[in-house]
Amino acid sequence: MRIGFMGAGRIGGTLARQLAALGHDVAVSNSRGPETLAALVASIGERGQALTAADAARWGELLVVSVPFGRYRELPADGVGGKVVIDTNNYYPNRDGQYTEIDADHTTSSEMLAAYLSGARVVKAFNNINWEHLRDLARPVGAPGRIGLPIAGDDAEAKRTVGGLIDAIGFDAVDGGTLAAGGRKQQPGTAVYGTDLPTADLRAALGV
Repeated sequence: MRIGFMGAGRIGGTLARQLAALGHDVAVSNSRGPETLAALVASIGERGQALTAADAARWGELLVVSVPFGRYRELPADGVGGKVVIDTNNYYPNRDGQYTEIDADHTTSSEMLAAYLSGARVVKAFNNINWEHLRDLARPVGAPGRIGLPIAGDDAEAKRTVGGLIDAIGFDAVDGGTLAAGGRKQQPGTAVYGTDLPTADLRAALGV
């Protein structure tokens, strides 16, 4: 699968390396230009390349958004219709600025991203785990204490696709519900944020 990354920080870079190691072709991008990503591409290996964000969005069959939420409107929206988009982001008012519609619980950051990326099949995932734990705490299927990662979205097939990737890199995907409901359950300040819960405990915390 061709996977395009919009944002190549700690979560994005870690995922790019993991997915390339599984045999996927990955293209990473950032706001500064492909030439600034030589070290990351070298660490990914032969299946990695650097592109502009617009080119990565068009090239990828599946996309990963891993930029600060407050900059989501800088993302390219062309070429994303019908594609699965993994949203790894969180809303942090101190970093992103205040969004009154989120503060009033009228919507979530992932719903706002989905509205902006019209036609994309957005799944919220990888937003609740520290990047070092994502890198280091993978376990084989069935291993005791294997960590669960929550996902949320409105497209069942898209969630299955993302769940398969999560399983392949060494974690269990736990479906938290719709993008609206599930997103609220896994954002900062919830019982599942940053807690590295084993799968059974994560299901209980999500109420699923």
